[in-house]
Amino acid sequence: MSPLARYRASLICFISGLIISGVTAFPLLLELKLLARLLGAEHAASPQGYEGLTFWIVTVRCGLERTYADYPWIAYGTDWLAFGHLMIAAFFIAPLINPRTSRANLYAGLFACLMVIPLALICGHLRGIPFYWRLIDCSFGIFGAVPLLYCLTQLRLIEAGER
Repeated sequence: MSPLARYRASLICFISGLIISGVTAFPLLLELKLLARLLGAEHAASPQGYEGLTFWIVTVRCGLERTYADYPWIAYGTDWLAFGHLMIAAFFIAPLINPRTSRANLYAGLFACLMVIPLALICGHLRGIPFYWRLIDCSFGIFGAVPLLYCLTQLRLIEAGER
């Protein structure tokens, strides 16, 4: 496989991850209900009596159910989060089409991946998010950086082959 093909495959994985992250931000309550069901807490009215991941999933599900019942417009915030992911993905179409002229997009993406870590650790702490969940959030930045770093190495090979 050529460096250009590897570059594009890696960038398609990154773009796909952004799109999946965006699309899954729309139906949060539905997803939490599904997770609660998978964890055996489908009918739990509160997180009491549960621990660990199940406690957290039921806590968030209950919080969203109460919030959406009284303030359904709050979900509009996660709609914008989803939209943001989709629009960020769009900024990687240019590097996909013409890698040689879009290096700045890759660096901007790497910076965004890096900044996920302090955001998750600081804001997550301030909002009372469990530490293990903040680490999961940090992993999105780490896993996102991997294909972008790989794209940069492949871009160097592409450019070296042109000389």
